[in-house]
Amino acid sequence: MTPPSLRGALRARRRAGARLRRCRALASGLDLPVPFDAAELAETVARRRGRPVELMPTDWRSGLPCGLLITAEQADYIVYVADTPPLHREHILVHELAHLLCEHRGTASGELFAHLPDRLVGRVLGRTVYSEPQEEEAELLASLILQRAVWTDGTARQPDPLLGPAPRTGPA
Repeated sequence: MTPPSLRGALRARRRAGARLRRCRALASGLDLPVPFDAAELAETVARRRGRPVELMPTDWRSGLPCGLLITAEQADYIVYVADTPPLHREHILVHELAHLLCEHRGTASGELFAHLPDRLVGRVLGRTVYSEPQEEEAELLASLILQRAVWTDGTARQPDPLLGPAPRTGPA
């Protein structure tokens, strides 16, 4: 008989494996812009989902999430700190896009935007903790997308060892 602690560890490992397979499939199915640009990827995700994705730089400071995904009635909004260094900003944007690709559900808007009607702001996802399953999955998918972007930027000599070659959408 398997001890309960081992059964729990085995279940967690199976879930992690399933999450990795799902994220690899999502990442390998994306047409990435070459050279990579997170704003162009946002346009691709918007077309794929059939609704606008708006990128909204802001000047908020510490204590708040570095990225925030707001799902509203007419569009999805990704809010990020405007003066974030470019590499970090790119990761934030791709992380929030990963939430959309994974079809994650956020917090009801009343908790963060009590002054706005729920019909205006449906769901909100803010990255403050990485231990939540949705945050782990979004972080994994963002990392896989960015890894693929590096391997398909035109300078890599071989395809991505984990995902294979990505379809090219930019100039050849």
